[in-house]
Amino acid sequence: MSVGIGIVGLAKSGRTTIFNALTRGRANTGVYTPEAPHIGSSRVQDPRLAALAAQTKPEKITPAEVRYLDIGTSVKSLAQDTGISGQLLNQLSNTDAIADVVRAFTDDSIPHIENSVDAARDIATMDLELAFSDLAIIERRLKRMETLFKKARSDERQHIHREQELLLRIKAALEQETPVRELSLTTDEAKAIATYQFLSAKPLLTIVNIGEDQLPRAKALEEELSQRFARPGHRLITLCGKLEMELAQLDEETAEACRAEFCLDEPGLDKAIKASYELLGLITFFTTGSDEVKAWSIQSGTTALKAAGKIHTDIERGFIRAEVISFSDLAKSGSLAEGRKHGLLRLEGKSYIVQDGDVITFLFNV
Repeated sequence: MSVGIGIVGLAKSGRTTIFNALTRGRANTGVYTPEAPHIGSSRVQDPRLAALAAQTKPEKITPAEVRYLDIGTSVKSLAQDTGISGQLLNQLSNTDAIADVVRAFTDDSIPHIENSVDAARDIATMDLELAFSDLAIIERRLKRMETLFKKARSDERQHIHREQELLLRIKAALEQETPVRELSLTTDEAKAIATYQFLSAKPLLTIVNIGEDQLPRAKALEEELSQRFARPGHRLITLCGKLEMELAQLDEETAEACRAEFCLDEPGLDKAIKASYELLGLITFFTTGSDEVKAWSIQSGTTALKAAGKIHTDIERGFIRAEVISFSDLAKSGSLAEGRKHGLLRLEGKSYIVQDGDVITFLFNV
């Protein structure tokens, strides 16, 4: 399964432009139909995958993917939870993280909805919109719980009361502009609210959409805003959406030459994915074979058993052991056979913690 990221942002922020830049898409940036959100995906560029393919020469090379969902309406309006708004909110709630596009560019032909450009103000505004969505969910749930409490048996009322207390604590924090992701919740409390899919609980990547004239001071702006807004679970980067969208439509060689002209170190897509992976705590492991070489994204700290389940539930269910070699060791060895010969291929059990760059062969029996 691919990593899912929902793209939100105020009107006129260049949200769909960023979507096109990240997906090489051609969605119309001037017209948006809420009934049909823009959906696209991007392959995660990883030079290690190409190196592995050069060794094994497989029939197929499959990189990891990031799936983007461009929500073309206010998060506040989605919180109504009715009709199309409810469907879109559900789709956004099922993503792994949220990317908030914030405008920093100036363009007289595209007036800002507040009649002035202020990235810091807009970051704070979107934080409030995410909180508003969560507050609406809590308010509806608390009303339902009042009815449930009256009808519940005495042994059920204690459970309902505990949930009410937790929701009221979260509600108070949100009203003080503290997102759910920053609350110190116990493991049981986190499990209790998981079904609500609160938007402010999700990791947040703020993408500050700058103009070409701002590229020379992009890093300084990024650092300035990061010092003010970045917290655990919230990262901030700058991208020139319009330029990155145009470069995404060019062939690789031409795009690289253009980036050099603008002194850009890497494609905006790569920068966004790298930040997203760090925000989500993701690492990559690989599987190889004559038929396919594939990259898999998993949470850091995942066991070999759970990594096997990422590939197929049958592999997890019938797990015997894992043959593991690091990418660097495999690259030096030249092949799995040579890695085994030099004692670099290890046998690991279910509890082994997968490391970034591990190349794994799972042995199983079902």
